[in-house]
Amino acid sequence: MFRAFGIFGLVLVLGAAASAQPQTAVAVAPTVKQTSSTSPPHAPSLPSAVAPHNLTREDLEAYLDGMIPDGITRAGIAGAVVAVVEDGRVVLEKGYGFSDVDLRKRVDPNETMFRPGSISKLITWTAVMQLQEIGRLDLDKDVNVYLDFKIPDAFGSPITLRNLMTHTPGFEEHLKNLMADDPKLMRSLARSLSDWVPDRVYPPGKTPAYSNYGAALAGYIVQRVSGEPFEQYIERHIFQPLAMNHSTFVQPLPKTFAMDMSKGYIAASGDPQPFELINLRPAGALAASADDLAHFMIAHLNDGAYGSTRILKPETAQMMHGTALQLVPGIPGMGLGFYHEDRNGHVIVGHGGDTQWFHSDLHLILDQHVGLFISLNSAGHDGPITNVRKEFFDGIMDRYFPAKPQEELPALASAPADARKVAGLYYLSRRSFSNFADVSSLGQQMISANADGTISIQGILNRTGRPKKFREVAPNRWHEVHGKDVIAVVMRNDRVDYLLSTGFPQIFVVQPAPFFRSLYWFGAILGASTLMLLLTVLFWPVKAVLRWRYNRPFELTGRAAMYYRLTRVVALIDVLFIAGWSVFFTLGLTHLSYFDTPSDPLLRLLQLLGVLALVGVFFPAANFLTSIRNSGQPWWTKLTDGLLVLAALGVAYFILAYNFLTLSLNY
Repeated sequence: MFRAFGIFGLVLVLGAAASAQPQTAVAVAPTVKQTSSTSPPHAPSLPSAVAPHNLTREDLEAYLDGMIPDGITRAGIAGAVVAVVEDGRVVLEKGYGFSDVDLRKRVDPNETMFRPGSISKLITWTAVMQLQEIGRLDLDKDVNVYLDFKIPDAFGSPITLRNLMTHTPGFEEHLKNLMADDPKLMRSLARSLSDWVPDRVYPPGKTPAYSNYGAALAGYIVQRVSGEPFEQYIERHIFQPLAMNHSTFVQPLPKTFAMDMSKGYIAASGDPQPFELINLRPAGALAASADDLAHFMIAHLNDGAYGSTRILKPETAQMMHGTALQLVPGIPGMGLGFYHEDRNGHVIVGHGGDTQWFHSDLHLILDQHVGLFISLNSAGHDGPITNVRKEFFDGIMDRYFPAKPQEELPALASAPADARKVAGLYYLSRRSFSNFADVSSLGQQMISANADGTISIQGILNRTGRPKKFREVAPNRWHEVHGKDVIAVVMRNDRVDYLLSTGFPQIFVVQPAPFFRSLYWFGAILGASTLMLLLTVLFWPVKAVLRWRYNRPFELTGRAAMYYRLTRVVALIDVLFIAGWSVFFTLGLTHLSYFDTPSDPLLRLLQLLGVLALVGVFFPAANFLTSIRNSGQPWWTKLTDGLLVLAALGVAYFILAYNFLTLSLNY
């Protein structure tokens, strides 16, 4: 649900980060559903660098048993589950580790339920296409036709279901009220969507910007048009036909499933976390077993059929799996709800999913009729929520469906100059614009121009932990050196407009951050300002104590003394403002339920501090002018007073630039 969240830079920017403590690993042992596969071995049609293995249960089980237990133990993950299907039947379903660490209850692929996060969206999109098949929905109509509230007009063009399914409705990010920590605080789907409609910041159909709000809106349209509550519609029209008997969108979890639900963990050595309550239900509220999701994968791989049951017409399923949006040729685009992950010469669609505790991936290798699912019940540490899943997918692709040998293409002569054009700081198209969550855009990535004419992206690492290098082999197309990934650069007026890559799905693009929005610019301003203000606050009582200790009178009187003291008060207000927002975002990143209505009083208090900080700039300025006019003041005091003015202005600039003072508390 929260893939590419894009807000983690907040903690660094505001100067408060939670330290990760070493975790004690939990020993794991596999639980397996014994199945057999009589599928014929895959014979490569093209020469390969490595001969593919046959995808049999025996080979796959031995391979995963050598990979996953070690990976989750090393990463501090309590439990994992995998499911692999081929040609309409299960090849392997297997659980690893524990669904309940305290009870030493092992993961059962048939019954243990995980929270696959945004994989829920695939079920929502399937429901949309069912209603489209029977003429109840039109993918190209204004969604307002189906709603009981209005999406405001913008850009002279309405939002359609096709836009929602390709993540191009143009909404800014939506954070507030995604989750609740108490069933009493849960909102209805209608209220969650209508209370605040995120600003439309891109023309529809143009710029991908992953949207939980957009997916939930589609689910609400299913509810409105079908006349059934969303959860009930999914149960009747998808779960029952596919015999998904351990699946539900209902929250809180029905008692009938309570014993089957895996606990969620930050790390295996920690305490189990509460069951996550997700307000935008169609975007991420699914709880399901691996076996149930195997049924769902089989249905989609079989063009909508599961055994004698059909949930979609063949042409509808093929439409979902095709390419509905492709910004750049050669870079996998978007289907209708699924995103393409094509690699090694194979056509692949899928979706990832992340809640706070559960982390999952689903992949359909369409031309091989193979489906892959993996889910973890812990965030763990040391980057494993990416690494374990990535090793699973990469390993299966390279072992059973390897790529044919690729010729290393030479770099263009213009590559060094082009690399310098591309170099700089970048942020995601998926971000907030109209409110204080806009500060998340400071979570930026650096693209560097290397001395050898290649480029590297700070966050894209090879297996040794070093940034991958990309060489330009065609205009604006950069290939990984000794690797498979590709970066495409889209230019406008000889400047970078955005980047795409085979390394991430086309659910967002990467845009260059202008200098006056860059981490370097604001980092320097806020860092220097905070340091100056903090030192002022700390030395204020120290200087008072020293004067008392050595019987030195306070030299300033009258208005000068008042400005001096009020300047220190303003410095304290600024420090409290920065510290308060740091605490709020740190808590929110730890538990998303803090981004909820009960936090509103704290936000209003922080905004009050922000107003005082803005108004208070007058006092450091007046203090500085008074100091300048006082010939008896030493030069270093005047310099310090001047720096205090700049620091107060720096905080004021930050407050205004990132919309910290808004009448609405929606974000």
